[in-house]
Amino acid sequence: MNLQLEGRHAVVSGSTAGIGLAIARALAAEGAHVTVNGRTQAAVDAALTALRPHARAGAQLDGVAADLGTAAGCAALVGALQGRSVDILVNNLGIFDPKPFDAIPDEDWQRFFEVNVMSGVRLSRAFLAGMKQRNWGRVIFVSSESGLCPPGDMVHYGMTKSAQLSVARGLAETCTGTGVTVNSVLPGPTLTEGAKGFFDKLAAGKGQSFDEAAADFFAHGRPTSILQRFITPDEVASTVTYLCSPLAAATTGASVRVDGGVVRSIA
Repeated sequence: MNLQLEGRHAVVSGSTAGIGLAIARALAAEGAHVTVNGRTQAAVDAALTALRPHARAGAQLDGVAADLGTAAGCAALVGALQGRSVDILVNNLGIFDPKPFDAIPDEDWQRFFEVNVMSGVRLSRAFLAGMKQRNWGRVIFVSSESGLCPPGDMVHYGMTKSAQLSVARGLAETCTGTGVTVNSVLPGPTLTEGAKGFFDKLAAGKGQSFDEAAADFFAHGRPTSILQRFITPDEVASTVTYLCSPLAAATTGASVRVDGGVVRSIA
């Protein structure tokens, strides 16, 4: 299927690894001009090297090194793209850290909100107006099933993912009558590099193999999962890339699940 993304300029935050890199790869394979982002130039350069073999002929790739968990970092990325139209913004940047509620200090709450929520708020504020003026654009927030089912071991993380859903729906309302759509995507447990490292450490602490630790997680931590396995970053990227395309013009203000059936509600 041709998703008609040739020449569209997409900015993907936090895209040097994991879900963000998979999204950048899928967009480049569709012929989009993709700007990747990471905190260091070395990470950005490595991502660009990894992406080039997958890009469709004619697709452009570039990157901006900036810490989007800060207002200054967001301003740096916007400044680097000054004068260039952004057609697609994927707010993918996010952090997580399992921690008991009573052990989460104020600083962690504030840091999680800055990184997971305010990065998307700031970039949307910078690029959404231009999309409206051109009467075409796509904004995607990569949230999580935790936004609907906040986890007890990461309350601060769940809070930010719920906030993203609210921001995305509110921004969609501001685009009424235009060709701009705003949506959220809700991945379930996804086997990114960070998740793999976490489960490797968890397994080692219990004297288990990775597969044993994963089975325990789905049996006790996510028993409602229908897949009963980790989702791959590429599976999330496929849904995001479709929502970025002109073919998804009638989907806006939506929270689209790629959760493997973890959320049991049908609404």
